[in-house]
Amino acid sequence: MRKFLTALILIPLGLILVDFAVANHHLITVSFDPLDSADRALSVTLPLFVVLILVAVLGVLAGGCAVWFGQRHWRRAARRHEADARAVRAELADLRAQMAAGKPEPRSLPVPSGVGLYGPIGRDKQRATL
Repeated sequence: MRKFLTALILIPLGLILVDFAVANHHLITVSFDPLDSADRALSVTLPLFVVLILVAVLGVLAGGCAVWFGQRHWRRAARRHEADARAVRAELADLRAQMAAGKPEPRSLPVPSGVGLYGPIGRDKQRATL
């Protein structure tokens, strides 16, 4: 099912991307010099679809980095809480081991036959017959 859903999404996306590349194959010049755009040393000539796809990829990477850096305090708190939980589990295991070594098993009281949780079997809390 997962492969089908992946194919259902990726095949149309790939077709759209190929169509976009064929429609925008014209060469453009991108200049990285804001003062002199005619300078060939700081410019590059690429097809339009390559420029647009590179800009989209860089935008996704920048957004991912911003989110990752923005959530660092949550990750730090999760690590701290996980360490605290591990320490408490270890302490609980030690306490259980101490209790088991120093104290015998508690015995449960015998329950008379014919008596349920609230009294005689077949009656409810107010002693009405069920």
